[in-house]
Amino acid sequence: EIRFHNWLSSHLQLPPDFLHNYSGNYTDDTESWREVEISRLITKHQHEMSDKKICASVSKGKSCSIEHVLKRTERFQRWLKAKRLTPDLVQGLPSPMLRCPSQRLLDRIVRRYAEVLDAGSVYMNHFTDRDKLRLLFTLSVNTHPIVLQIFPGAEGWPFPRYLGSCGRLIVSTSTRPLKEFYSSAPEVAADLAYQLLHIIHSMGNNDLNYYLYFSHIDNSTFGIFDDGRLFIRDSSTLGVIDTQEGYPKLKEQQEPKDIFSCLTSNCTSAFTSCDSISEKQNFVVVCKDVLPQLLNGKFPMLVQEKIVRLLNVCRESSLSDQQVIQAAGKLKEILKALSTCDSRFTYRYPDCKYSNKY
Repeated sequence: EIRFHNWLSSHLQLPPDFLHNYSGNYTDDTESWREVEISRLITKHQHEMSDKKICASVSKGKSCSIEHVLKRTERFQRWLKAKRLTPDLVQGLPSPMLRCPSQRLLDRIVRRYAEVLDAGSVYMNHFTDRDKLRLLFTLSVNTHPIVLQIFPGAEGWPFPRYLGSCGRLIVSTSTRPLKEFYSSAPEVAADLAYQLLHIIHSMGNNDLNYYLYFSHIDNSTFGIFDDGRLFIRDSSTLGVIDTQEGYPKLKEQQEPKDIFSCLTSNCTSAFTSCDSISEKQNFVVVCKDVLPQLLNGKFPMLVQEKIVRLLNVCRESSLSDQQVIQAAGKLKEILKALSTCDSRFTYRYPDCKYSNKY
């Protein structure tokens, strides 16, 4: 059950339908409540445009049965016959996550997909036709719900908890966007920047041998929980490369386009080559687009000069992977020394009083 903050009785109206995010309270036992965020996978306008594209693809005018049209497509007919999700079935979909898909990654998607009964198998025998269409639609529109399921926070991944989705909306634990902390106190800024660099490092160094990279970031990409922990709030721009298994050498620049390829885009953008993704990519984007807004003008002059100098190296895409990563490492050491141990940082207090880990 979900209750909106301003909609607790029948005579009150629901929040406006044009918003992208909604705050609410969630319970699964009617006794304990927690704050959650209900988010559109794409904007209301994008949904309306995608519906028009679907109907126009079969010359049905302004309205049609979306489900009926999508089920008749060539791609979905191949999905119906498939027992296993393979790279050719997702080829041409616009999500960065599916740009370089290994069989191991696709098996993980099917095995962890929470919207079907008896999840746990790499085969789709237990999927109904509607289950397959729901999964295909989500992969085509926004893979954020899928990322939260296959890389859950409970297993140490830097994402909020997934509570459910329906193809157009997702419910997850509530976070505050990082941009609200750009004017925070120096010690808070240092703590958040340190956490961010730690997350970036873990995205390329983890036990499962997946390299998660950002195709781009914006002010809504990162969020903060009530206890001060920083998380990836929006994973829709994340790509995944399997460093253990690799990826199939498909003809990336000539991938087939169909209605599923164009639901949220104009279908004209070229796909980035998997081979062009570098180890430094994540560090470059956060050092360029996030950390300056968080750290500039916060510290004593000598410390600030060191931070600015390291940021200028870390953000430089023309430098080698080693140079960028080394600069990010030195910056992380400075930020750790600037972090304080007090009750504002609930996620690590009072443990930080007794451990060098923090």
